[in-house]
Amino acid sequence: MSETNPAAAEPVAPHRYTAAMAADIEARWQDFWDADGTYAAPNPSGDLAGDPAVVARPKKFIMDMFPYPSGAGLHVGHPLGYIATDVFARHQRMTGHNVLHTLGFDAFGLPAEQYAVQTGTHPRTSTEANMENMKAQLRRLGLGHDKRRSFATIDPDYYKWTQWIFVQIFNSWYDAEAKKARPISELVAQFESGERQAPTTRAWSELSAAERAEVLGGYRLAYASDAPVNWCPGLGTVLANEEVTADGRSERGNFPVFKAKLRQWNMRITAYADRLLNDLDALDWPEAIKLQQRNWIGRSEGARVDFPVGTEGDAITVFTTRQDTLFGATYMVLAPEHELVDSIVPAAWPEGTHEVWTGGHATPAEAVAKYRAFAASKSDVERQADAKEKTGVFTGAYAVNPISGDQVPVFIADYVLMGYGTGAIMAVPAHDSRDFAFARAFELPMRCVVEPSDDRGTDTSTWDDAFGSYDAKLVNSASADISLDGLGVAEAKEKITDWLAERGIGEGTVNFRLRDWLFSRQRYWGEPFPIVYDEDGVAHALPESMLPLELPEVEDYSPRTFDPDDADTSPETPLSRNEDWVNVTLDLGDGPKTYRRETNTMPNWAGSCWYELRYLDPHNSEKLVDPAIEQYWMGPREGQPHGGVDLYVGGAEHAVLHLLYARFWSKVLFDLGHVSSAEPFHKLYNQGMIQAYVYRDSRGFPVAAAEVEERDGKFFFEGEPVKRELGKMGKSLKNAVTPDEICAEYGADTLRLYEMAMGPLDVSRPWDTRAVVGQYRLLQRLWRNIVDETTGEVTVTDAEPDEATLRALHKAIDGAGGDLAEMRFNTAIAKITELNNHLTKAGGALPRSVAEPLVLLVAPLAPHIAEELWRKLGHQDSVVHQDFPVADPAYVVDETVTCVVQIKGKVKARLEIPPTISDEELEKLALADEAVVAALGGAGIRKVIVRAPKLVNIVPA
Repeated sequence: MSETNPAAAEPVAPHRYTAAMAADIEARWQDFWDADGTYAAPNPSGDLAGDPAVVARPKKFIMDMFPYPSGAGLHVGHPLGYIATDVFARHQRMTGHNVLHTLGFDAFGLPAEQYAVQTGTHPRTSTEANMENMKAQLRRLGLGHDKRRSFATIDPDYYKWTQWIFVQIFNSWYDAEAKKARPISELVAQFESGERQAPTTRAWSELSAAERAEVLGGYRLAYASDAPVNWCPGLGTVLANEEVTADGRSERGNFPVFKAKLRQWNMRITAYADRLLNDLDALDWPEAIKLQQRNWIGRSEGARVDFPVGTEGDAITVFTTRQDTLFGATYMVLAPEHELVDSIVPAAWPEGTHEVWTGGHATPAEAVAKYRAFAASKSDVERQADAKEKTGVFTGAYAVNPISGDQVPVFIADYVLMGYGTGAIMAVPAHDSRDFAFARAFELPMRCVVEPSDDRGTDTSTWDDAFGSYDAKLVNSASADISLDGLGVAEAKEKITDWLAERGIGEGTVNFRLRDWLFSRQRYWGEPFPIVYDEDGVAHALPESMLPLELPEVEDYSPRTFDPDDADTSPETPLSRNEDWVNVTLDLGDGPKTYRRETNTMPNWAGSCWYELRYLDPHNSEKLVDPAIEQYWMGPREGQPHGGVDLYVGGAEHAVLHLLYARFWSKVLFDLGHVSSAEPFHKLYNQGMIQAYVYRDSRGFPVAAAEVEERDGKFFFEGEPVKRELGKMGKSLKNAVTPDEICAEYGADTLRLYEMAMGPLDVSRPWDTRAVVGQYRLLQRLWRNIVDETTGEVTVTDAEPDEATLRALHKAIDGAGGDLAEMRFNTAIAKITELNNHLTKAGGALPRSVAEPLVLLVAPLAPHIAEELWRKLGHQDSVVHQDFPVADPAYVVDETVTCVVQIKGKVKARLEIPPTISDEELEKLALADEAVVAALGGAGIRKVIVRAPKLVNIVPA
């Protein structure tokens, strides 16, 4: 890079600001900040309690999203958000706030485990090495973190409390009447007293321990169940839906993923669906993120309807938002995984079964088995896609439409998912496009029950697609018991819902797209579950005295993997191989007994669900967090009714995973009285991405971007033409630039300024190493304006600045201060640059009354050079805690502004006028202007539009 760095070739004065000087300044001040505890944020109590005067200030809790310590280290795109929060935090300190800003590491997860499998290195060894490297890279950037509060999720002192929170969730249930979580012991007491009837035919006292555990499992907020999961044989683990790509493969490793039924831990996040949805309104989040969460939660109002099926009194329950179209339901579709499928499949095809319904199979059982295998090979995303070819198979069973009494065939098809509604639909093909396509493919009947508004008529045999409407009238919807004919959709919905409820075959209900959170992983490098099983298979939570349950040593870190295409396999976890750890004798209060430990581990999301709380009180070994400390930093206050972190910065990719999970944990902890904040993050800001050009050869392979030459608008690598595209920055794309490189060439302050100056923080922008020098020049001019490059002496004077300089200074203070407060860092830098350029052009020694506020303006953005200049100006206290300069309003307002006078939309004059001029005064001046009088040529005036002080528009008669 030095060949392209203009600074490298220039003659250097002894005291000129260079990369070497920057490196010296930056290292010295970083050492000073660490030794001095410059960024220590005092708590109101506890071991981090500090100066009461500082605690009395307004507080500001600023957070970055947890970084994962990658072995590849940082490229210049990674620190964008960290630099931004650091600049904002520094400005907040200078404007009188007690600022908590720190950074920990989200260090459990699959990458370290995979590295361990490949190399035999313990995941902790590689992870801790990666953390040390990342800490060094971040320290070099001058980030003002309170290092006393840092931690990693792999620290036993940390995951003790992750396990403790799991136990609280396990020992809780959601009281729908109280709309909050309550201890499970209170539910047990209700069952014991008879206040609440357990969902069994026997009294609670008559149930065995295993039976009681099964009942409570239906209520617990953390529960184990046999559920459909995404099984990845190639990785040897199950995956969350979000870890599966759109083409049904694992996000990591690109292995096939299949549907399987396994016993897994789940979090009953669905109990909080309404609160998760409603509380979004009070959060200061980007609307796009709120919309994604609302869509993910997916609240819809409709009705539950039971369709009798078989001879054993079974019923297929569906949820529909269009219960008004029940007369039009001519067939049903179950998800292939639906629990009723096996029980309703007859031994042989019913007489007269259409050949197209059987898929060519000899028996219904064979058809269902084959189709289930086919559906299991597809992801949920693929199954929901609007594929042109609809697939499915008849189960051989018929259900009864409860309103018409018609027999309707029951199919299974991949476009119906167990993850939404009840895993079953009533198909109304005349009024749903997917049902229409399926009905056409399988030659199923259609019945028009919503009168078309076009001229197609009600004969569905002539239709090319379904007709859907919420405004039309109901037709063909009458029986001996009820008629909906002539009613509008809303009226019909109300009437049919009441009718169903009266007969006990349905009811109005609300449904959510949100599913319970799969919380088990068949991996080693994660938090062990604080759960043991007794001889009856009943799960018991470990008491707090036995936490943390530390991750044991194992000889083989990898879960057992299988042929990636072999769906008929099941997990074998690394922890299960440590028999001495798995089988243990414990006294849980009723004497020593032998137990078996849970051998799954928690997902990598667990540690980041609550880490904001640990930042508050990181050394507390007795409580999750001291209540007074949590209340101080995160409690509700004006404008923040649910409390939470004041500013949370990170990528938009976490919209419906980490953010939703963390909100759920916060609400449970709030309900149980452990915290005062019902939401973890009040204000969310999504930074954009730093992109880079990728250069690809004729094979499409990336080539080293640093070695590409540009000639006449074309690009060449080793003499061969290559194509350029804008994309991500990364080692695999051979276009990564490390912060270490830029710091070595220009200094960290230059890197900080460049990343903040590239454009608005919330938009993506391309990296251009050649443009970095612009911010390097700014710092050189700043230095030169205060320090003599030859002697190293400070050149400021005690003279008074002229009016032009005062106006330039106070406009910069006013503009940059407002921009820093609103995170408009690029425009703040532009205003500081404009001021510095003014001072450079003016020449001569700077007045101290200008030099000092100039340094303070720069301090949040380029803290190292600001500290050095502040010390050179004679100050002994750190610039970090100085007051940000305040603009004098008298110098912010321009003496005059330019007013444009238009006639018929064309500019005829420009007037220099006072900015405080009234509309009436401005109109008089404009009409009296010679150029305006000449342009009017004696014509009358129909209207004068005045927008003081910038515009007058004259409309001639």
